[in-house]
Amino acid sequence: MTGKPGRQAGSRHGLDEPNQVLYSETQRFSQWWIWVLVLGIAGLMWFGAVQQLLFGIPFGGNPAPDPLMWVLLLTFGIAMPLFMYALNLRTEVRPDGLYLKMFLLHLRYQVIPWQEIERFYPRTYRSIREYGGWGIRYGPSGKAYNIKGNQGIQLELNGGRRLLVGSGDPESLVGAITAASGVSPLDPDGSGR
Repeated sequence: MTGKPGRQAGSRHGLDEPNQVLYSETQRFSQWWIWVLVLGIAGLMWFGAVQQLLFGIPFGGNPAPDPLMWVLLLTFGIAMPLFMYALNLRTEVRPDGLYLKMFLLHLRYQVIPWQEIERFYPRTYRSIREYGGWGIRYGPSGKAYNIKGNQGIQLELNGGRRLLVGSGDPESLVGAITAASGVSPLDPDGSGR
């Protein structure tokens, strides 16, 4: 392997570029029930706005003033569905660490250097029971970055901190972490693989 000019070839784990992406995964909210809820609320806002703002028929028993109806329409009828559509979890494995970004909530990647990870392993989790739902969550089991499903990688970090990273392909993520960090994953019972 040859390096770029000015760089020494054969850097850590044989990778020349610290920003080289070895594994990348992007997850979006695609659960049907979330979209029924989001689009149901948006549809209700559109119905109410059209009824009140275009036809002059007050929406509901205690209708909102027209300016507030515009705000509700823009917020729940347009912005919320667009936000939910654009929101995603980006997970990248690079030579220097694991990169996580909840797009639209984080401006930069959250980086977990390999030195901070004491052990890791794939596992099945219960998002609502363990973390109270999906997204960036905190619960009795630690912190979680998850968007959908019940599969992920459990990281046990220095200082006893725990971080779960949801993944649609946890075995590939484990393989990439192993290749980049040089550390083998453990089975959930604490034994090596």
